[in-house]
Amino acid sequence: MYYQSTRDKALKISSAEAIVSGISRDGGLYVPSEIPSLSYGEITAMGKMSYPERAAAVFKKFLTDFSEDEIKACVNAAYASGSFETKNVMELKTLTESEHILELGHGPTCAFKDMALQILPHLLTTSVKKTGERKKVCILVATSGDTGKAALEGFKDAEGACILVFYPENGVSAMQKLQMITQEGGNVGVCAIKGNFDDAQTGVKKIFTDPEVKKVLSDNGIMFSSANSINWGRLAPQIVYYISAYAQFVADGKIAVGDEINVCVPTGNFGNILAAYYAKLMGLPIKKLICASNSNNVLTDFLRTGVYDRNRKFYTTISPSMDILISSNLERLLFRLSGGDDGYIRKIYGSLSESGRFEVTPEIKAELNRLFYAGFCTEEETEAAISETFKKFGYTVDPHTAVAIGVYDKFAAETGDRTPCVIASTASPYKFPAAVLESLGEKNAYADEFEMAEALNKISGLDIPKALSELKAKTPRFTKSVEKQEMLSAVYEMLGIG
Repeated sequence: MYYQSTRDKALKISSAEAIVSGISRDGGLYVPSEIPSLSYGEITAMGKMSYPERAAAVFKKFLTDFSEDEIKACVNAAYASGSFETKNVMELKTLTESEHILELGHGPTCAFKDMALQILPHLLTTSVKKTGERKKVCILVATSGDTGKAALEGFKDAEGACILVFYPENGVSAMQKLQMITQEGGNVGVCAIKGNFDDAQTGVKKIFTDPEVKKVLSDNGIMFSSANSINWGRLAPQIVYYISAYAQFVADGKIAVGDEINVCVPTGNFGNILAAYYAKLMGLPIKKLICASNSNNVLTDFLRTGVYDRNRKFYTTISPSMDILISSNLERLLFRLSGGDDGYIRKIYGSLSESGRFEVTPEIKAELNRLFYAGFCTEEETEAAISETFKKFGYTVDPHTAVAIGVYDKFAAETGDRTPCVIASTASPYKFPAAVLESLGEKNAYADEFEMAEALNKISGLDIPKALSELKAKTPRFTKSVEKQEMLSAVYEMLGIG
């Protein structure tokens, strides 16, 4: 299988090359040249497998230039090494017959990003060896909160690599910030920017695709790659957990193989729900993809109207990982729906760059409406979803998961569709204790995030993740903050390039 750029489909490379590159030189994203199929027999067989075995079965279909032994080594290092707090890596919790929570926050940084970023370093180092690349790989990351820490943890002290992370100074929770600025490892760097996530993401993509920057790095024996979901090696692992959840449903007798499910995902950058879309294309019986947004509802408007317009007010919310107005992974979906028309993608994304908006064709709009239900939650609705979920089920969720639950409730009320739904739970509530406590009616009278965590523990009965409680004893290492136009200088400084 080859991978092609969304902006130049004539460019075809191996999966190893796509993983090392991260992003195409033309600014496009790499996508598989074909979508492999998944039979019901394979799904049934997966029900008897461990999570690492399920992951290996999926990767074999996409990473055809990797040997079976290479794939097994990567998945076992990521998922069978004890870095996840639960034996099953992900967990399924049933609230009602139609609502099933897919818990993805049991990794070392307590967020769903661990599902991909624990394996990406192994995929990348294997890919580097396969391609014969001799340069040091610099992982450059923009984060809205969770990706940064998960990538830092995954790549810390990785041989032949370093990682630099930019985050919006006032756009992450206090716990997320503390996780990043106290990061250990001799090959890591973290820097805040005075701006929002879109500023950070735009800056990173600009640095990535600047030929002059590429030459400076090359002269210093360094090359860029990405740990954001623009990298196929980051997106492919996310396909696994939707297939795994379905296989587990079948194994547990909740559904028969072939029965349809719905999937509801809280998303800002569109990567997590795009992974579910790819699983559907492979043959997973997904009836409806439910896209849940917060007040930054650019995706809701787009999926409903076919008009993408980022010229709108930006909101800083209690679900900060979704505070995004430029959803990078949407490009992969539109490339697919346009029939692989790279000229069309160049045209609409040129329009997005120039005017901040574009409108898709009536044919694509009709297909979006067929595939997706889109909704969003206001801050008040998000808080209500946290409160109501706890009151009804004694179950505590973080604000991002609450957005998904709130939007799912709207979907069910509007459509009457009670098909079993997998609702992606993207993080531990302990990463956002202030918002969760306030939603549960607790006034914020606590000195810091750790006192809040103790209070939340008493209310919820949930154990505080060790990875978060241990932060209290750590000293911040990274306190630098720069203007968004100073990001390149910060990169050179962190890399020691004069």
